[in-house]
Amino acid sequence: MAAFINNVIIKTEMKERHDEMVAEIIRRLEENNLYVKPEKCKWKIRKVGFLGIVISLEEIKMEKEKVKGCWNS
Repeated sequence: MAAFINNVIIKTEMKERHDEMVAEIIRRLEENNLYVKPEKCKWKIRKVGFLGIVISLEEIKMEKEKVKGCWNS
């Protein structure tokens, strides 16, 4: 049996060790019969939208569309 999960966000402080840490996380997922589809993954991005927020290296903030909707009602 295999299980799939939708979202895994990995943030690392040291760019040099990022690939190593991602490999370790994937290994641990596989040890527990959890898998990712590489073609659905985004690798080494600096900003990601997730559950209505935008996560970047500099900050975490609400998506503009979500905030704008609050003020127009």
